Amino acid sequence: MKIYIASVSLSGTLREKIEAAAGAGFSGIEVFENDLLTFDGTAQDVSRLVRDLGMEIVVLQPFRDFEGMPEPQRARTFDRLERKFDLMQQLGTDLLLVCSNVSPLSMGGINRAAEDFHELGVRAAQRGLRAGFEALAWGRHISDYRDAWEVVRRADHPAVGIIVDSFHVFSRGHDLGALESIPGDRIFLIHLADAPLMKMDHLYWSRHFRCFPGQGEFPMVNFMRAVAATQYHGPLSLEIFNDHFRAASTRQTAIDGRRSMILLLEQAGIEILSPRPGLAGSSFSSLP
Repeated sequence: MKIYIASVSLSGTLREKIEAAAGAGFSGIEVFENDLLTFDGTAQDVSRLVRDLGMEIVVLQPFRDFEGMPEPQRARTFDRLERKFDLMQQLGTDLLLVCSNVSPLSMGGINRAAEDFHELGVRAAQRGLRAGFEALAWGRHISDYRDAWEVVRRADHPAVGIIVDSFHVFSRGHDLGALESIPGDRIFLIHLADAPLMKMDHLYWSRHFRCFPGQGEFPMVNFMRAVAATQYHGPLSLEIFNDHFRAASTRQTAIDGRRSMILLLEQAGIEILSPRPGLAGSSFSSLP
């Protein structure tokens, strides 16, 4: 499996984040759209920078408040989706992360959501693009990855898959058994985040206390073994919202993140496809 990191996980400008991810040995980066707003160039410039550093943009995120909207909001949502597709093509990525709807206007119903995602899949496929559905722990109607998978299953379109985030799974206390039953080729991306066990609002917990695998209390090795059982061989990406990381060294955080991924995959018995970072020097040594 190849490993990636979300731009939101690192401090600094988007350029600094991309360069730090490349320097740490990641295969690529997730671009959080907020980072584009302050970038000193165009989306094509971002794409060129990433490619020149030997990486790829694995996904653009997030696309919010999509499924289950009433008219006329639904039509406006699909218009907004087309503009997002434009941006994806400028960036050179084929995957869009669609997170579950939190709007008070949204209507529930698995079939309604599946119909929306089927139409999304048709539109995405016309452009050679894909979309992954991720259940947010605080989603209005869909907060469980099992429901997100049922939406994807009923949507029944090859351009629509599921994105599974370990934080959203464990913060809700969801069982991993259903994850093992999802076909690996229907999973488009795996998000990895550990966290301390806390009792608080899920959104606040997620936005401030995520950490690298091994730094929290979630059973991350069990999660990765469940992922491996699906025969998934796609990208693994760190998505870490953490106040400390946003104030820390961009370069060191990227290095620490990759080390945490290597350790997690070794513990889970999973092969790493991207190269290990070489030893460039030492900061200290001890003599007997």
